[in-house]
Amino acid sequence: MAYSQAADNKKQKPLWTKAFLITALSNLLLFFSFQMLIPTIPAHVSQLGGSDLQVGLVIGIFTISSLITRPFAGKALDLLGRKHVLLVGLAICALSIAGYSYMAAVALILAARFVHGIGWGISTTSLGTVIADIIPSERRGEGMGYYGLSNTFAMALAPLTGLWVMQNFGFPRVLLLSTLLALLSIFSSLFITYSKPLPLEKSAPKPKFMDLLWERTALLPSALLLCTAICYGGIVTFITLFGHEAGISNVGWFFLCNASMVLIVRPVTGILFDRKGPQWVLFPGALFTIVGLLLLSYAHSETSLAIAALCYGVGFGSLQPALQAWTIARAAPNRRGAASGTFFSANDLGIGLGAMLLGALATFSGSYALMYRISSLLIVVFVLIYGWCFWQAKRHIPMAKPTT
Repeated sequence: MAYSQAADNKKQKPLWTKAFLITALSNLLLFFSFQMLIPTIPAHVSQLGGSDLQVGLVIGIFTISSLITRPFAGKALDLLGRKHVLLVGLAICALSIAGYSYMAAVALILAARFVHGIGWGISTTSLGTVIADIIPSERRGEGMGYYGLSNTFAMALAPLTGLWVMQNFGFPRVLLLSTLLALLSIFSSLFITYSKPLPLEKSAPKPKFMDLLWERTALLPSALLLCTAICYGGIVTFITLFGHEAGISNVGWFFLCNASMVLIVRPVTGILFDRKGPQWVLFPGALFTIVGLLLLSYAHSETSLAIAALCYGVGFGSLQPALQAWTIARAAPNRRGAASGTFFSANDLGIGLGAMLLGALATFSGSYALMYRISSLLIVVFVLIYGWCFWQAKRHIPMAKPTT
């Protein structure tokens, strides 16, 4: 996992290109459109008379459809081209959001959510692949860190914006604004231009069927991402209920402080990834994540909640972009679509499992605090898996590239 220092002696290729900025803008618009609906659609379903189960399905069915779609989207990206697949996915998202306005029954909304999940799986996998093609290989960690800030801005501001619009102007206006943002994402994506990745050599062996859907080199970082995503799924799903349990009135401080720290650490850890290697980011990031989860479990005030969020933000802001950059570094250029699909599938699966498994754990233990303490063991598993792989690679396969 040692890095060659030869690149330090060469002039770095530019990162802030027109293609990079436009792709990041398209991603920001898409995520802002999506994040506005996270707190508002469940509330709308409840107002229509939906049961707690149906409210839960609003999130669950979306996750399932996007998870199913991602492997096929990854293969389509490698076969049909990045831009065409991206535009199809964005169009499905925009049409689905606009369609919510005409869904007066809960069952119809759930059907639209399934279709929306398909568009989301295609769009996010496509954007992740496109940005991987655009970022210079020697600046991949730095580039992914900056690119990920578009997600962070959306996560920090869009839910609050959606709730404010809904409370003051009603849910139809939320859908109108969300649809317009999705359309703007399509419009900006039309201007993305960049060099295509090298095609697969004709002499290369024909891939097996499963390799058409999953990228083997992405399995290790995706497995590590799964551990972190399960923990994050437990946070976003149960943080409000934990606040009631702990007597904390405003749990929104957690998301604000977490997002603020992510904005700070992502560019720094991205540069560290490029210069030193993934181990210099993944080990400390895992440690901060564990500390953040433990501090969260013992929080009983907004101040202690904010401190927990700051620690967790350092870990979360370090691990996700580093794992994504590592995934792309391990994959061949013609397999980046499949690698991105595998990576994002692990994220979707982890968040879904976190909501279900950690929810069951909280029900069994009777404590959300204990649930967060136990979930930190998943990050310990993360450290053990990566530590073993790092030791094996350093012992048996000395390399000049971060390909393990």
